[in-house]
Amino acid sequence: MKSVGPRPIALVVDPDPVTHRVFADLVESLGFEAVGAKEASEAIDKFRSGAPSLVLLDLNLPDMPGRHLLRQLCDHGTGIPVIVLATAPDVRTAVEVTRGGAAEYLDKSTGREQLRETIEAILQRSPRNHLPLRPSDLWERDRVQFWGEYDQVFRRSEKMRVIEKLVVQVADTNATVLIQGETGVGKERVAKAIHYLSDRAAKPWLKVNCASLPRDLLESELFGHEKGAFTGAALRKPGRFELANGGTLLLDEIGEMPIDLQSKILHVLQDNEFFRVGGRELISVDVRVIAATNKNIQTMVASGSFREDLYYRLNVVTIFVPPLRERREEIPFLVEDFREKFSRQFSRRTSELSMDTLQLLRAYSWPGNVRELENLIKRYVVLGDEGQLRDELQVRLRVTSHQPSTSPPAMEGNGVETGLRIDAGLREIGRRAAREAERSAIREVLDRVQWNRAETARLLKISYKTLLYKLEQGGFGNKRKRKK
Repeated sequence: MKSVGPRPIALVVDPDPVTHRVFADLVESLGFEAVGAKEASEAIDKFRSGAPSLVLLDLNLPDMPGRHLLRQLCDHGTGIPVIVLATAPDVRTAVEVTRGGAAEYLDKSTGREQLRETIEAILQRSPRNHLPLRPSDLWERDRVQFWGEYDQVFRRSEKMRVIEKLVVQVADTNATVLIQGETGVGKERVAKAIHYLSDRAAKPWLKVNCASLPRDLLESELFGHEKGAFTGAALRKPGRFELANGGTLLLDEIGEMPIDLQSKILHVLQDNEFFRVGGRELISVDVRVIAATNKNIQTMVASGSFREDLYYRLNVVTIFVPPLRERREEIPFLVEDFREKFSRQFSRRTSELSMDTLQLLRAYSWPGNVRELENLIKRYVVLGDEGQLRDELQVRLRVTSHQPSTSPPAMEGNGVETGLRIDAGLREIGRRAAREAERSAIREVLDRVQWNRAETARLLKISYKTLLYKLEQGGFGNKRKRKK
C-alpha cells in the first residue's frame, strides 16, 4: 500500500461499504488518500505496510472487537490519531476508547460538516508530519468558505441585519461574547463572523461542544493533559485553549458545562493561564472566548447550576439570535441554498420547489430552526419526491397546530389550561414531528421497493444495521410486502 504522490494516507476501517464511501470521500476532500479495510486483520496489515497518518475506525468489526484493534494500533506509540466511529454511542464506551488512545469518539450519524470540523481540529493538534495541510491552510480555507456564505447569514432578513451591526461593533475588540438562541438558529456562524471580522482572523478558530463529552474528557479536551495523567494517557496532549492561542475559542453549549469546570474557565478568562491535567507547568495563552447556549443562563445562576461570576465574565456583550419562525423571509433562500448543496453532494437532479410547497414551509413554526429545515431539504433531495415532502410538512403542521380534541391540556404559568401542549416545549414537539416524518419517509421508500430492506437502506443513505434499528424503533416489525 503506497501513497499516490505526496498525499498522506487515511485508513478507513468499516465493514459497511456505504459508510466507508462517505468517510473516504470526506478524508479525500481534506487532502488524504483513502485506503479501506473491512475487518481488523486487513486493517492491521495495511496499517503496518502503509504508514497512515489518520485512522477512522468502526467499533463493529466481523473478526475482532473494534476496541481491541484500537489498543493494537495505539500500542505502536506513533501518535497517529485514531477516530472511533459508533452507530449508537454511549458515555461508557466514549470514556473507554478515549482512555484507550482514541483521538475522538464520534456518532456515525453526525453531519458531514461537523465531522469535517472535528477531523480538522484533530489534525491541527497532531504532529506536523501527519498533516496533509498546515493549520494555517485549514484556517484560510475555512475563512474563504465563510466569506462566501456571509450574505446568506446576515443579509436576508431585517433581524439578522441588526445582528450584523452588533457583530461588526464587537468584532474588533477582545471582549468576551455570549451568544444565546434556540438550537439550530446559527449561533456558531455568528461566532465565526466575530472571529473573521477581527484582527485574529488569520489565527486559529476552534470550538468545543461542552455537551458532547463527559466531565473528565471535557477537561482534557479544554486544557490538555500530560503523559501518564490518567490510565491510557500515553502521550502529552495539548488542549483547545493551547491550540487556539492567538485566535478564538467557541465554548458551545456552555450551559452544559459541569460547575466545577466552570471555575477553571473563569480562571483562564481572568488570568489567561492554566495547567494541563496532571501538569505542573503554567501555560499562558492569548485566546478570545465566545460562549454559546440555548439555555437561560440567568435562570441557571438563580438555581445555582451556573456560576454567577462566570456569567458576568462571559456576558460582556450578549447577542440573541432570533429563531427561524421570526425570520420567515429567509426560508425560500435557505431552501434553494440547501437544495443546490445536497444536489451537488449526492449527484442528484432536483427541481425548484413549487409555490404551494414553499407556502407550507413558511407556515411551519420550525422548532428545530435552520438545522431542521436543512435536514428536511436533504431528505427531499435524496428521495426526489415533492409530494412526499408536502405530506411530511402537513404532518408536522398538524402536530404543532391547536388540536383540543387530541392534545392533553397544559397548564400555563398562571394555572390557566390551554389546548396546546406548551409544557412539552417546542423542542419536544419538534422531536415528535421529526420522528413521525422519519417513519413516513422510511415507509414511503419501503413501499416503493416492495419492502426490500437492503435497497431501502441504500436509497436512504444509511447502513443496513441503522435501518433495522429504525424499523424496530418505529414499530414496523418484520413485515415484508409481496406482489400479488
